[in-house]
Amino acid sequence: MPAKSKAQQKAAGAALAAKRGDMPKSKLKGASKEMEESMSEAELEDFAETRRKNLPDEKNG
Repeated sequence: MPAKSKAQQKAAGAALAAKRGDMPKSKLKGASKEMEESMSEAELEDFAETRRKNLPDEKNG
């Protein structure tokens, strides 16, 4: 499932980095913290690899 906004894609990238151990989990906040705890690495990869070019800055609704 691709990300629906740039903010969602960015949060997924941060959560994925923490899940892989590339950054400390203590640096996560908000959505990225919740995503890291509740999603698998494969799910996070799907969100994080979404191209940002045509995505809105934030998800509506």
